[in-house]
Amino acid sequence: MTAPDPSDPPSAVAPPRSPGPDLGALTARVAEHGRFVGPLLDGVGRVVVGQGSMIERLLIGLLTGGHVLLEGVPGLAKTLTVSTLAQAVDARFQRIQFTPDLLPADLLGTLVYNQADASFLVKKGPIFANVILADEVNRAPAKVQSALLEAMQERQVTIGDTTYPLPRPFLVLATQNPIEQEGTYPLPEAQVDRFMLKVVVGYPSREEEIEIMRRMSHGTALPAVAPVVTPAEVLAARAVVGEVYLDARVEEYVVDLVLATREPQRYRLPDLRGLVAYGASPRASIALALAARAHAFLRGRAYATPDDVRAVALDVLRHRVAVTYEAEAEEVGSEHIVGRVLETVEVP
Repeated sequence: MTAPDPSDPPSAVAPPRSPGPDLGALTARVAEHGRFVGPLLDGVGRVVVGQGSMIERLLIGLLTGGHVLLEGVPGLAKTLTVSTLAQAVDARFQRIQFTPDLLPADLLGTLVYNQADASFLVKKGPIFANVILADEVNRAPAKVQSALLEAMQERQVTIGDTTYPLPRPFLVLATQNPIEQEGTYPLPEAQVDRFMLKVVVGYPSREEEIEIMRRMSHGTALPAVAPVVTPAEVLAARAVVGEVYLDARVEEYVVDLVLATREPQRYRLPDLRGLVAYGASPRASIALALAARAHAFLRGRAYATPDDVRAVALDVLRHRVAVTYEAEAEEVGSEHIVGRVLETVEVP
């Protein structure tokens, strides 16, 4: 488990005041089903230097079934982190390199004609895995992106006349490069909403980069990561995450944050008037509550606080708020809007 940060404000570690479930029993269940978190973080840490926030967001996706979009310049270990995390989960992993000539059948599968008995056989594509790494997802054309996003939403694939369920757990971790737009097909805003989290990956610190250089400049192979958790254990942990207590005041806070992106004037944010084309949908409220529960679970708590909500709010909301042309002209992005919402909406 990730230990609570001593620098966190008191509300980050104080138990809820209103009546709720038996927190003692629930805390024991959180500890029991979260035993794999520490060994998993240790295993990933032997390969990946730093990037703690990205790794935690990937774990939140794993614990909630929410897909994650990683955006960052090349060389920040996005692919390495996802593949290393997949090694730590004893589940089927597929890496799909998205290219402009990729076809939906290359992803989902197709019918193959068998001349021996004049019949068609189903050849399933790489989408039939537990963890999918969609590398450089914005390099594939719209039809392929739509096929992937439909599978993400429906958790099933139709080949010919038959629909096949995807394995459980099923998680898509996609990467995209924000600086190179030539030959790419940016994901439409409405489709990006299918991702629970959009994580912007930053550069490592000076000390971390020195350690990266030391590890990677000797020409030796990276250490292998042993599996520490099974798919069944992941699904059991997901069930416990869904039980993490969310006080009624925290639920209202989640909804207020989302509503403030739609009706900023109602929440004392007149400066955002004319800058928001459309705010976050109810899917954002669901994702924010789930992510806050998982954030608390990773810290060994059976209840989520407003600080858990605030910790994940930017990653949940940044891709769900669309700005107007006026905002673009003033170089105001969705992250600025979400930041102003977090500053202004009253914390319970």
